Amino acid sequence: MVDIVLLALGEESQCGCDNGACGTRTPILACRDALRAADAEVSTVVAHDDKEIDAALRPMPEARLVVASAADGQLRAVMRRLVRMYAPAPSKRQEDLPADRTIPDLPPIGILPLGPDATDLATRLGLPRDPAEVAAAVLGGKVRRLDLLRNDGGSVTLDGALLGGVDASGTTGTYLARIEVDDAVLADGTEPVLVSVVANAARYATVDGLPLVTAPAMDDGVIDVAVAVPVASRGLFRRPRMEIQVRRAHGRAVAISPRADVPFIDDGVEGTLSRKRSWWMERAAWAVYVP
Repeated sequence: MVDIVLLALGEESQCGCDNGACGTRTPILACRDALRAADAEVSTVVAHDDKEIDAALRPMPEARLVVASAADGQLRAVMRRLVRMYAPAPSKRQEDLPADRTIPDLPPIGILPLGPDATDLATRLGLPRDPAEVAAAVLGGKVRRLDLLRNDGGSVTLDGALLGGVDASGTTGTYLARIEVDDAVLADGTEPVLVSVVANAARYATVDGLPLVTAPAMDDGVIDVAVAVPVASRGLFRRPRMEIQVRRAHGRAVAISPRADVPFIDDGVEGTLSRKRSWWMERAAWAVYVP
């Protein structure tokens, strides 16, 4: 018998309905029933914070995990706690870890999408959205390993981060930051940056019709980084006009050092970057169940 932990995130996962006919509770119950119909032992857990997520993760890796999430940020929250659970202290690094890894292989997870967003991570990975199909994939045991970005703020990025562009007031502006990818400098901190992207996948590949990163992939072992810089173009008999220059690079690590606060969105979660932040690649560190 297969043991399954079905982890539902957020208040919307316990709406109080007894018949499961509303909101996000319906797919959760449908997935649970499909798992039980296949003789799996299913524990359904609702988590609202890191402490409750940690408690739900303790049965792993003996039990298989299904994460029911309405947004990529919720899925990222679970992966962040998994990394904290499995990452060894720097002084206790495992000798058999590859050179481009600081953590061992994380246990695979099943993803049950609850939101209507057809551009979420599950869709872009080609994962099933139907609860019965999700259950079948988890029970089938086939996995696909994916790259993970860790950062020195103690979190992770599954998809990508967008820095700048539009601030909280809806105003488009520029910012100053030094942006380095391995040994390449994309911005030196003295010229205005319109927007920059740290990409592990294609969520932020295009901004307002402007292609930033060209072919990011979650299983190629590299971070794709792009910086959009406004540049004055001068013609012999024409007035200067402003053009957007996109600089691109890829590598194992990226460091962004802003000169002032910069708004950002990381896996759909908004925040403000006020100090240097570094991301680095953990190749094939996590995995999802696939059909």
